Amino acid sequence: MDRLSSGSESGMSWEQGRGPLIVPVLRLTVVVCLAMSVMLFLERVYMGIVIVGIKLLKRKGVKKYKCEPMKEDLELGNGAYPMVLVQIPMFNEKEELVGVECRRWANKGINIKYEIRDNRNGYKAGALQDGMKQSYVKYCDYVVIFDADFQPEADFLWRTIPFLVHNPELALVQARWKFVNADECLMTRMQEMSLDYHFSVEQEVGSATYAFFGFNGTAGVWRISALTEAGGWKSRTTVEDMDLAVRASLKGWKFVYVGELKVKNELPSTFKAYRYQQHRWSCGPANLFRKMAMEILRNKKVTLWKKLYVIYSFFFVRKIVAHLVTFIFYCVVMPATVLVPEVQVPKWGAVYIPSVITILNAVGTPRSLHLLVFWVLFENVMSLHRTKATFIGLLEASRVNEWIVTEKLGDAFKMRMASKGFKKSRIRIGERLHLLELIVGIYLFVCGCYDIAHGKNHYFLYLFLQSMAFFIAGFGYIGTFVPNSS
Repeated sequence: MDRLSSGSESGMSWEQGRGPLIVPVLRLTVVVCLAMSVMLFLERVYMGIVIVGIKLLKRKGVKKYKCEPMKEDLELGNGAYPMVLVQIPMFNEKEELVGVECRRWANKGINIKYEIRDNRNGYKAGALQDGMKQSYVKYCDYVVIFDADFQPEADFLWRTIPFLVHNPELALVQARWKFVNADECLMTRMQEMSLDYHFSVEQEVGSATYAFFGFNGTAGVWRISALTEAGGWKSRTTVEDMDLAVRASLKGWKFVYVGELKVKNELPSTFKAYRYQQHRWSCGPANLFRKMAMEILRNKKVTLWKKLYVIYSFFFVRKIVAHLVTFIFYCVVMPATVLVPEVQVPKWGAVYIPSVITILNAVGTPRSLHLLVFWVLFENVMSLHRTKATFIGLLEASRVNEWIVTEKLGDAFKMRMASKGFKKSRIRIGERLHLLELIVGIYLFVCGCYDIAHGKNHYFLYLFLQSMAFFIAGFGYIGTFVPNSS
């Protein structure tokens, strides 16, 4: 009897509190989320229209600039060409192996230096900043940067340097990434879909319309004078590449993206490494937006339209709204409306807008269109970490400057693992469990069950699928799993 009375009392308190408190708050949250959805929708449609126009009119950013091959001069020899500094920042590679490789190339007559810092201050930005202080930098006109896992073709400099030689207003030439392990697992295929949209649409549109886009941190060539004028490398955020690009753009420098030039590299194939990478890629831009928004508005060297593009489109919609609306709206607010039927989400906001956004995002990777549902579920799972990281960046909370090098397994590691055969590794449960994903999965599953029992929107079809995706990630059954050595 006591249990029945306590249950009825809790039900009455829920009914009493729902009307005056929960319903108005949820309604307001739905309105805010719908507004963010419309922002993202308009941004994606705008990008789609521009990229179609670029394709039809053949008005890519590279077409604006002169790019004639550099001619050989028999009298001057190598002196006829500009001096280019190639930097490969390394962090977790074994020093002795790197030293051996450098000596091997030096013995072949290649001018190669191996510099070791006595600290890790500033992480990648600190390493690049230290590299630019070396005595030989003053003899160089341009600097090209590659992460350690990137594999450029032999003609990379022949296809990039002429842009900088013939166009003094250009500061940066950015190449596209090509992923050598995209087919390793389903998680790498999902990453390929997201990054292909970034390179085939976002970078191309930025280059063609405003001569501005975010430097990708690797596979790009900088004019050293532009890099210096912009203030050099800064370690105030975890996105030193984007920081430099924005500062250089505010000085009036222009960028060009060469989408036809692709550089092979590797995607992180473990869930742990990918989560760390996405934290850095989401927290850094939000923190940079906080630090530079007023500086961009006060700038006198660039047009008002370019300032609005950088602040609204580049930063606010793509780096903040996109993360927040994906998780808060589709994984928290919409499921909550199942529990509070007084609040309704219009069909255009629940179905039509996200469907169009999804289709526009997927056009970058036509070969993976059959994986579209998996990609949506995976992106929603990752939006949990991106949203958390975005708030950390905006509020400058703990972990705002956390830098963990993205682990890439590499071919050597995979061959070593294969040579060991199928020997069973000892796996600790704690290595695989991810509590946040499990909590969200339980919440979505409960909302799905409630919708079956009492709802009328048929959200349970989505809620059960999405909860399963969170459970799969929460139990660690995603990506390539590498147990700790025991």
